[in-house]
Amino acid sequence: MRVGCVKEIKNNEFRVGMTPDNVKNYVRAGHEVYIERDAGVGSGFTTEQYEKAGAHILDQAKDVWDKSEMMIKVKEPLKEEYGFFHEGLILYTYLHLAADRELMDAMLASKVKGVAYETLIERDGSIPLLAPMSQIAGRLSIQEGAKYLEKPFGGSGVLLSGVPGTPKAKVVILGAGSVGTNACKIAVGMGADVTIMDINLKRLAYLDDIFGARIQTLVSTDAAVEAAVSNADLVIGCVLIPGKAAPKLMKKEYLKHMKPGSVIVDVAVDQGGCCETTKVTYHDDPTFVVDGVVHYCVGNMPGAVPYTSTIALTNATQSYGLQIAAAGLEEACRKNSVMYSSINTYDGMITCKNVADSFGMEYKDPAELIK
Repeated sequence: MRVGCVKEIKNNEFRVGMTPDNVKNYVRAGHEVYIERDAGVGSGFTTEQYEKAGAHILDQAKDVWDKSEMMIKVKEPLKEEYGFFHEGLILYTYLHLAADRELMDAMLASKVKGVAYETLIERDGSIPLLAPMSQIAGRLSIQEGAKYLEKPFGGSGVLLSGVPGTPKAKVVILGAGSVGTNACKIAVGMGADVTIMDINLKRLAYLDDIFGARIQTLVSTDAAVEAAVSNADLVIGCVLIPGKAAPKLMKKEYLKHMKPGSVIVDVAVDQGGCCETTKVTYHDDPTFVVDGVVHYCVGNMPGAVPYTSTIALTNATQSYGLQIAAAGLEEACRKNSVMYSSINTYDGMITCKNVADSFGMEYKDPAELIK
């Protein structure tokens, strides 16, 4: 198969869909790999490294798109890239279609086969292609939140850990999945006063076993969230329903009861955010203020640490990508039924139920279409 990888054009996105080692593995498996010149520079990988690995280097992104049967990216295509879509193209990347109707419409019109990292669910219920970025985003959320609590950045001037004789910062984490657990780990490690909330009692019990008396676990209800965030210095929003728009747990009215200079980091922003006041921001202008509360809503948080993020992501995506390249998407699904869960669009139809439900549109079972 002809496999392509282009430079990401999203604002301050430095990750890349393939490393030179990935290229080498695809080439060894008998595939042709096309890489846009300087695609990996932001992550620390030179064009020369890709050439040595066996990639064909092309100067223009359009040429890579045109030659590719499967395009491997990191982030969803932007408007400038919609014109490169062609029927039958396998687009293997994060898509987050529930938060981007325009992209979904463009993919449906072009009959692109959209294979989304974030909806591939393994037999054990894990989401292996989302997990590495969830781990990084969760850890970064505390790092960024601690920074924006500093007074020069508009925060209240609270040190997350405090010092002897002063109160610790109160951190509230909404969602106890992979992002929330990693946020919790860093917040506890930095010495904050941590509360984590979820609707899943088994998950809360698991975290209680791990962290013990160092955290407070609470069942997430509207009343409980409102009470918890009113005392918080830092709120981390990390609620996920795979493929579906994030539920709005943080109501705008709650902000009026929060401390001036408190901070919200909405990690769920890729899926529309779990705060009613969320809007997408970028690394070069990451925050805005509503009712005295600082909002950090960067849609590609792991892009700030691209070397770590690229390696972590491609470690996870490579095995599934090689399955698709070896057999084609349809046969890869027949051989490994897990792959069906990753298909969001196919032959002009929506094939992810949560995406279809988010827009009130018709859903088609990809297994039936491919059979």
